[in-house]
Amino acid sequence: MTNQSVRVLLAAMLALLWSAGAAAQIVSAKAKGKFDDVKDSLVLAIQSRGLKIDHTSYIGNMLERTGGDVGSAKRVYGKAEALQFCSAVVSRKMMEREAANIAFCPYVIALYTLPADGNTVYVVYRKSLPEVDVLLAGIVKEAIE
Repeated sequence: MTNQSVRVLLAAMLALLWSAGAAAQIVSAKAKGKFDDVKDSLVLAIQSRGLKIDHTSYIGNMLERTGGDVGSAKRVYGKAEALQFCSAVVSRKMMEREAANIAFCPYVIALYTLPADGNTVYVVYRKSLPEVDVLLAGIVKEAIE
């Protein structure tokens, strides 16, 4: 097994352990439609607030590409991506209040479809501080309406 494979395996194991206790910390919404259309709406909802997407993680592609390396052929998603961004205004307020709140930045909203149903798009994010939750909830609401 290569070093990269070991890192992927460890990251997957840590994610599984974390997710078992964090399920109650995930906010989930769903929309009917095509993945790319919902993603475009999500991008527009983020940008309409003057925010810039710093990074897009292609999680579905990564899982497909690395499945064999970790001994799994199970297809988890139809499509799955995570959009990473931050708000200078909200982040500054929460970090001025408590420097350790840096852990809440950047914000991430993920969206995915399941292999058996490509016409339902799930949009999810982790609960955070109240002001961040309000921002993320507004973005998701705008995107799926």
